[in-house]
Amino acid sequence: MKTVKAEILADYVGQSLGQSEWFQIDQDRIDRFADATLDHQFIHVDPEKAKHTPFGGTIAHGFLTLSLLPYFQSKMAEMIVPEGLKMGMNYGFDKIRFLAPVSVDSNVRCVATLKQMTEKKSGQYLFNVELSVEIEGNEKPALIADWLLMYFV
Repeated sequence: MKTVKAEILADYVGQSLGQSEWFQIDQDRIDRFADATLDHQFIHVDPEKAKHTPFGGTIAHGFLTLSLLPYFQSKMAEMIVPEGLKMGMNYGFDKIRFLAPVSVDSNVRCVATLKQMTEKKSGQYLFNVELSVEIEGNEKPALIADWLLMYFV
């Protein structure tokens, strides 16, 4: 992440904030997510039964893919934060769409674009960041989300 003077934050609206490295979603991660969320639907955790579905095997939970966004964000060198940052917080989402399943052992990465930046109060900056989680070798992304992040300086 890089720090940017508050007076030029708006210059980054519409700009790419970079992309993460590829990250593999394996069956162990899917199983542990199922345990953590108590969502043991067969399409996620039963490879034998999942073979007989249109997906041909298990797929990651959509919420597992979504839950990786903070990790992906932390790995983007071009992600910006206001200079003098005291803290940032998750402010929610304006939109989340799950567009394609993530098959077991797929590699995914996240691409970010700053859609909007608003100074809510003096020293409080609300970012609307569009995040697209791409699946290696697939034209359609796993998900697209508009994530709201509040930064305090």
